Amino acid sequence: MRRTERYRVQGANSLWNVYETVSFWKVMKCFTVIQIGRITPFLSMKNWLYRTFLKMKIGKQTSLALMVMPDSMFPERISVGDNTIIGFNTTILAHEYLIEEYRLGDVEIGSHVMIGANSTILPGVKIGDGAIVSAATLVHKDVPAGAMAGGNPMRIIFTAEEMAERKRSDNPVWQNK
Repeated sequence: MRRTERYRVQGANSLWNVYETVSFWKVMKCFTVIQIGRITPFLSMKNWLYRTFLKMKIGKQTSLALMVMPDSMFPERISVGDNTIIGFNTTILAHEYLIEEYRLGDVEIGSHVMIGANSTILPGVKIGDGAIVSAATLVHKDVPAGAMAGGNPMRIIFTAEEMAERKRSDNPVWQNK
């Protein structure tokens, strides 16, 4: 189960009243910084922008690929550990606006995590250290440390123990000898 805070709204749907829940100027600042970051090819600059202006927690040597879309309203609720890769065009949400309510939730992505391209991470989930999320996955629940998950709906493909066994039995042929 995702860890989200729920807020009921009256009248029109929650997105119609978005600026009652978050400042217009905050959204504009976040949107502008994110759009610059999405196309910035320099990973250290992108991380600096997101840490400095969006208050995101991003670890050392973490790589957010081209076109990654962090939450544009509550990016400060996203944390990413060290040496993690977040693939092309992935969306990381810390909010969801529904008809009768909106929800906010922290997103915690551990260290040494690999998230494949075109994935969507929903609010209130935790992806454990060393986990792998395959491309085009809708992450709607926690991914345990060391596990491999994928699909829509997401499921655990390999546990941490199964991943360790696969790694032990792997005999790669390296092309760069």
